[in-house]
Amino acid sequence: MSVEERAGGGGAAMRPATMADVARLAGVSLSTVSRMLSGGSPVSPKRQERIQQAIDRLGYRPSAAARALASGQSNVIAVLAGDTTIYGYATTIRGVEEAARALGYSVMIVVIESAEDAAVDAAIATAMSQQLAGIVLLKFDPPGVAAMHRLPAGVPMVALSGVREKGLPQALIDEAKAGEELTRHLLDLGHRTVHHVRVPPSRKEDGRTTGWRRALKKAGATVPPVIDVTWEPQTGRTVGRRVAGMPEVTAVFCGNDELAMGVIRGLADEGLKVPDDVSVVGFDDHPLADVWMPALTTARQDFSSLGRRGVGILARVIAGEPPEKAVHEAAPVIVRESSGPPSADRGIATEAAMEDADRIHA
Repeated sequence: MSVEERAGGGGAAMRPATMADVARLAGVSLSTVSRMLSGGSPVSPKRQERIQQAIDRLGYRPSAAARALASGQSNVIAVLAGDTTIYGYATTIRGVEEAARALGYSVMIVVIESAEDAAVDAAIATAMSQQLAGIVLLKFDPPGVAAMHRLPAGVPMVALSGVREKGLPQALIDEAKAGEELTRHLLDLGHRTVHHVRVPPSRKEDGRTTGWRRALKKAGATVPPVIDVTWEPQTGRTVGRRVAGMPEVTAVFCGNDELAMGVIRGLADEGLKVPDDVSVVGFDDHPLADVWMPALTTARQDFSSLGRRGVGILARVIAGEPPEKAVHEAAPVIVRESSGPPSADRGIATEAAMEDADRIHA
């Protein structure tokens, strides 16, 4: 049956329209149609108009496209994630679900409880118990990295993260550049150095920490010991209380906004104000960042876009097409009220005090 017959001619029993039908009628590639529907990457207005006209003419429904892309086997995408409660994880998964739904896929979510082999294998086994079209892996933490190395070969997949992996389909956010720009912002305000409260890294060092370190080295500033905490904002509060008693600390860069909020609360517990006494910046641009007091200076990560881009890339892999070259999406710095010049009453750091900085580790 020709595309024209499929579009409404002929009297023959008609099958549901597929994404391939839309691509042929619009005169574009299958991947171009999937990118438009998933929002994975830009499609020119002219092509969008042709695709939409083809969709309208064929009466196309996305679920048929999913069945075609998955060779009739499945319309299920599995999301593997180390957590589903943290803002960045949850918002990324929402973006995945939105884009997957636009293509007619169903989404199942599997939590990887830890980076231990048994936990990773159990999560993968749960996902593989379904007949999958593909896998979206949130490579934000050690469980995600561990799963990346243990996924069975031949399963279409895409990884989402802030650190590039060689030879792997992936959607990325440029954490390193954002971390460097946030640190540079604080140095430009006059701070001699910037202390870093680090979220649990996926590997030895994640992008935001790499950017923080790079900015300090470029400026010839002292690189203090990293302050490791958990994902719990309360650990940030503990750090804030300890930092309050260390006059050499004038600026703190936190690995996410929730931890920054915790640090600010801990400083307030000890009678210090932000940014009058200590500047505190976060990372992510959490929905509460703008209404927190003071409003947080942060880097805006578009997690929802990350999820949508990932599904667009996965659709290409499922269709047997080469994935797009991995490109980092920017995480722009948003300057608000929590960063300012150093206080005249703080910042008098001695060599001994800097060497003793590890006592603020949580």
